[in-house]
Amino acid sequence: MTAIEVRWSDLDPNFHVRHSAYYDYGASCRVQFLAAHNITAQFMQEQHFAPILFREECVFKREILLADKVTVDVKLVKARRDGSRWTLQHQVFKNDEILAAIITLDAAWLDTVKRKLTIPPPEALLAFEQTPKTADFEWV
Repeated sequence: MTAIEVRWSDLDPNFHVRHSAYYDYGASCRVQFLAAHNITAQFMQEQHFAPILFREECVFKREILLADKVTVDVKLVKARRDGSRWTLQHQVFKNDEILAAIITLDAAWLDTVKRKLTIPPPEALLAFEQTPKTADFEWV
C-alpha cells in the first residue's frame, strides 16, 4: 500500500479530489512499487524500456476530501507469461477502509530506442512475479 498526501491542488471546485488526481495516485503507486523492486527510472533508461498505457479507467465509489487519509494498492489482474503485456488494478482507499475508487489499466513495455513493444528484461519479470494478484488473476 502506498500512502498518498491529498494536496490542495488535487481538489476541484466541489472541494473534493478531482477525477484526474486519482490517475496520478495510481501512477505514483506504480512508480513506487517498481522502484521498490529495483525497476527505477534510471534502470529503465539504461535498459531502453518503459511502460506504455493503452487504457486507464477509474470507477469512482466515494469522494475523497482534503483531510482524508488515502492509500493505494496495486494488483496484477492478468499478464502474458513473457511479461510483455499486462492489466493492473489499483484500489484507492480513504481512511484505511473505505473503497473510494478502482483504477484498471492495460499496459505493455516499450523499447525506447526502437519505439516498438518489447519483452522486458528479467528484472522486470521478477518484479511481476512479486506483484500481488487479484483473486481472478490469469495468465494470458
